Amino acid sequence: MQPRNMSMSGVVDLAAVKAAGEAKQKAEQARAEAARTGAAPAGATRLVFDVDEAGFQQDVLQRSTEVPVVIDFWAEWCQPCKQLGPLLESLAAEYAGKFVLAKVDVDSNQMLFQQFGVQGIPAVFAVVAGQPIPLFQGAVPEAQLRQVLDQLVQVAEQQFGIVGAPVDPAAAEQTDAPAPAPVGPYDAALTAAADALDAGDLGGAIRAYQNVLSDDPTNPEAKLGLAQAELLQRVQDLDPQAVRKEAAERPADVQAQIRAADLDLVGGHVEDAFGRLVDAVQRTAGEDREAARVRLLELFDVIGADDPRVTKARTALARVLF
Repeated sequence: MQPRNMSMSGVVDLAAVKAAGEAKQKAEQARAEAARTGAAPAGATRLVFDVDEAGFQQDVLQRSTEVPVVIDFWAEWCQPCKQLGPLLESLAAEYAGKFVLAKVDVDSNQMLFQQFGVQGIPAVFAVVAGQPIPLFQGAVPEAQLRQVLDQLVQVAEQQFGIVGAPVDPAAAEQTDAPAPAPVGPYDAALTAAADALDAGDLGGAIRAYQNVLSDDPTNPEAKLGLAQAELLQRVQDLDPQAVRKEAAERPADVQAQIRAADLDLVGGHVEDAFGRLVDAVQRTAGEDREAARVRLLELFDVIGADDPRVTKARTALARVLF
């Protein structure tokens, strides 16, 4: 049955689900064409790259909403930099897209050097969801460096849902190798799931999307559809007036704020939903804070990682967590 006093046409846009599937198909076609011609596909992940002040916004801050960006501040005259730099580059290849490495020549980028408050080089920072995180200064042993990177990857994934774009650098160099075949096709299963969702059969839609994801865990259409179906299932028995009244009267009640955020999203008030949960994360601690953070990540999945409102909310979440 449909959610009481709710419109299925609010934020849950089945056209967006279809668009996600089409985007995946286009990406697969681009990879296949790149493999055939020996060219790198547009938007291919660069694991290591130089960055300057002009490109910092796009290459670091914007990219950090999709993958952790490690920044290596270095200079040609710095001997410890010549030890640390190659090690960082080697680990960036080994971690295969779990983070990317941005190299900043401090002699050419004094403004960035000053803005980050770097006291000496080499100095290594990370940026996650637009927020800078100091990692360490000076050359460090490989074992310690791996530990720091592992913690960074874990924080990005668990706190912000940012998992990067894993790639196989060795395979990427073999441009004449055939592109991997899609895991699907799942057209029939996804069509059936979307039909069930449109008809209000939320349990059927959830099972259908879960079946696709059991075979293809990264399928974007199934992930988006499942997140939307689960959201609608959560709100179908809620009384909107009662939920909003409770949330207004009990601002410290995290579960009340979570229920209200779900309703906000179903009603199309995306930024209100995100803002409500960011505020809840900021005001709380322990299990309450974790519950608000996890629900916020779930709502990100409903909207999609590429939506600018998600990018903005990830940055706001980073500010209150760090």
